[in-house]
Amino acid sequence: MRLPTPRGPLGHALHALLARAPETDTSPTAPDTLRDALRGADEEDRALSLWVLHELHYRGFDAVDDRWEWHPALAGVRHDLERELEERVRTRFAQAWTGDLPAPADLAETLFTMAETHEGPSLARHVERRATPEQVDDLLRQRSLYHLKEADPTSWVVPRLAAAPKAALVQVQYDEYGAGRADAVHQELFRAGMSEVGLDASYGAFVDEAVLSTLEQNNVLSLFGLHRRLRGAAVGHFAAFEATSSLPSRRLAAGLRRLGYADAMAAYYDEHVEADAVHEQLAAREVCGALVAAEPDLVEDVVMGAWACLDLETRSALALLERWEVAA
Repeated sequence: MRLPTPRGPLGHALHALLARAPETDTSPTAPDTLRDALRGADEEDRALSLWVLHELHYRGFDAVDDRWEWHPALAGVRHDLERELEERVRTRFAQAWTGDLPAPADLAETLFTMAETHEGPSLARHVERRATPEQVDDLLRQRSLYHLKEADPTSWVVPRLAAAPKAALVQVQYDEYGAGRADAVHQELFRAGMSEVGLDASYGAFVDEAVLSTLEQNNVLSLFGLHRRLRGAAVGHFAAFEATSSLPSRRLAAGLRRLGYADAMAAYYDEHVEADAVHEQLAAREVCGALVAAEPDLVEDVVMGAWACLDLETRSALALLERWEVAA
């Protein structure tokens, strides 16, 4: 994957650094250069730069030395960007969550209630009923940033869990990774669908088109997954995602068929209709429930992670509907 086009001074400074070999970077001013650029960066520049820093932990970039992944010259600005993002999510959660937190034994039901009562515009309903091919193509391009890595951010959490939640999480992840079949890996199903409908199916191909809300969705997933202290938020996000996937997937598949898209693209969503109806029970009861039974102090983070998933989906939907000039 190539580095995306920078969106401001931070991106330009980061790319200039990544173009070099790490052992040639002997200048002690590199972290200061990045922090100076950070002060002049707007939201999109910050979001895309954090996405680039996170992607060093996934598949990396063409012509970027893999040793940059943990290089100390990048650590300070990544820390600052992640702190800003986490603070923003926690502040929004604190402002929105006015009730009491559930007891550990009641957590799963709280997660289901959050998913069932969440109010927000539905991109899936729009695709099912009224979306144009141009809008659907735009949606697929935006979603490709996540779907071509799909379960990977959650997999960071596996070694951080004890036996009971770990076993349940791996059961879901086994399905996500195709139950041992390469052609059934969900990332591969999406890639095949993109290719069949004539869209570039290569990893990260459409990052230059990603709107701010798309970048933030992906950055939050990586933030939660890459930090052990945020394991509660990671599994809460996971549970909310699984609990809100089945019906939208059915609607998306119907909308794709309404518009005559290649069946491989609709088949990707078909796969999630039944699977995620099962996964939501495992995620809420046996992953999140088992985690907080052993570590009750993580209840707030689990709820926050679930809320963040729902909030970010709403923000993404609103951004795309506005872009398409469609009333929410």
